[in-house]
Amino acid sequence: MKATLERSHLLKSLGHVHRVVERRTTIPILSNVLIRSEEGSVQLKATDLDLEVVERVPAMVEQPGATTVPAHILHDIIRKLPDGAEVSLDTTGSGDTLALSAGKSRFTLQMLPDSEFPDITAGEFSHTFSLDAADLKKLIDRTQFAISTEETRYYLNGIYLHAEDQAGELVLRAVATDGHRLALADIAAPKGCENMPGIIVPRKAVGEIQKLLDGADERVQVELSDSKIRVSLGSVILTSKLIDGTFPDYERVIPRNNDRELRLDRATFEKAVDRVSTISSERGRAVKLSLSEDQLVLSVTNPDSGTATEELAVQYGSESLDIGFNAKYLLDIASQLQSEAALFKFSDPGMPTLVCDEADPSTLYVLMPMRV
Repeated sequence: MKATLERSHLLKSLGHVHRVVERRTTIPILSNVLIRSEEGSVQLKATDLDLEVVERVPAMVEQPGATTVPAHILHDIIRKLPDGAEVSLDTTGSGDTLALSAGKSRFTLQMLPDSEFPDITAGEFSHTFSLDAADLKKLIDRTQFAISTEETRYYLNGIYLHAEDQAGELVLRAVATDGHRLALADIAAPKGCENMPGIIVPRKAVGEIQKLLDGADERVQVELSDSKIRVSLGSVILTSKLIDGTFPDYERVIPRNNDRELRLDRATFEKAVDRVSTISSERGRAVKLSLSEDQLVLSVTNPDSGTATEELAVQYGSESLDIGFNAKYLLDIASQLQSEAALFKFSDPGMPTLVCDEADPSTLYVLMPMRV
């Protein structure tokens, strides 16, 4: 193999690909990136056996071929080369090393044969649809913070993506929950997602798709089967296994009759919660909301460090209410809201609270209270 590439193109592509590679793995080939040169381009590919990212980069190819080299080392080398450098990759000299040169810099990297590199993309995809990058980004951005990190409830370790009939209109819906909070977002269903299987996209794949979508403004193609998802954006193709499990019936935990409504300025509330939670313990993080007519008092009591209170003028006309929440969860949800005013709907101190975004009725959040 012999090919020459622009450093900037190679670095951008390695940035997408090398993140998939685990720093510690017991299978040596999984530490490597597959480099395959063909006429006019070089294909880079990395996998951890659950997730695979492939990207094609323009190149001047003198001799086609394929090999694998350590992904993180290659990324670090390219990152440290000067802007505008031309990078030459050459395996013709020796059977077990790749010669990399750029300007006066020379490196040799140990290779492993490309024939050992695994392929997870085999299989048919039953459903295909395309949507704007901004729509897919919205589904992920609004929900991914609520993905559970508790490995024992593995079926909550991702975003549940499914088609749903909403008042006679078909929507593509994303839901995530960790049992303490729930986030839901809808977009108009793209053509082709009718009768799609409900799938759970794993947390790592969600994070990689989110990074790919940053700044993207083109269409994204999504292909689904019962066990895999493939997302194609420009020259990047990401394929991931899905979580094999049943997502719980989230509709049961969305409160429908919460009639105590609180409206407040989102930014003011967010800053006030952040201030009073400075006192809270790392373990508890509990903040108490005391509501009376058009007034909210935020308070935190920590036997080890002291107390904090802050009063806010709000719109609230129901009977007085004291309820507690995890401060971090309140801040996470507040940061997702697009409207200047936040709308909270309460029932009683022991029941789930609904948080609505008045600027975007296609999203909602549910928050379980804490004892305070």
